[in-house]
Amino acid sequence: MSTHAIGIDIIETDRVRRVFQKHPIRFINRVYTPAEAAFCRGRIPELAARFSGKEAVMKALGTGARSVAWRDIEILPDRRGKPLVYLYGGAKLRSDTIGLEAIDITLTHLDSFAMAAVVCTQKYPEESPEISRKNLIERLKARGLLANITEEERLPEES
Repeated sequence: MSTHAIGIDIIETDRVRRVFQKHPIRFINRVYTPAEAAFCRGRIPELAARFSGKEAVMKALGTGARSVAWRDIEILPDRRGKPLVYLYGGAKLRSDTIGLEAIDITLTHLDSFAMAAVVCTQKYPEESPEISRKNLIERLKARGLLANITEEERLPEES
């Protein structure tokens, strides 16, 4: 049974501008592939949109920034300008593990914000929502963050 993996992100363009102005080479080399850097040519809106895109892809992968390097995700346009996602390293490994068969991304930016949305077809869901909820409840209880659950908060199989 396939499902979808979705990620969305928004970032303030000024945040990217400040980091770029303070540490331009370090920032570019840490976050962007050489092809992305060449395409963006220091244009802050383009850099911000790709930064947001990489965050959105990480969310769709279900990893956040753990086990996936920024440069493991590359976002470049096709000849008509449509952004395409290329995965390498940890991102490619994670994608193969959860069976991503398609990654569609859209990028947009204004003077103040850049945003990205990602939709993927995911072949292998990791666990059912019911199991996911049950595991979370157990972790919260183990940490002392959820001592008592009322009857109306329980799932039928927990009763």
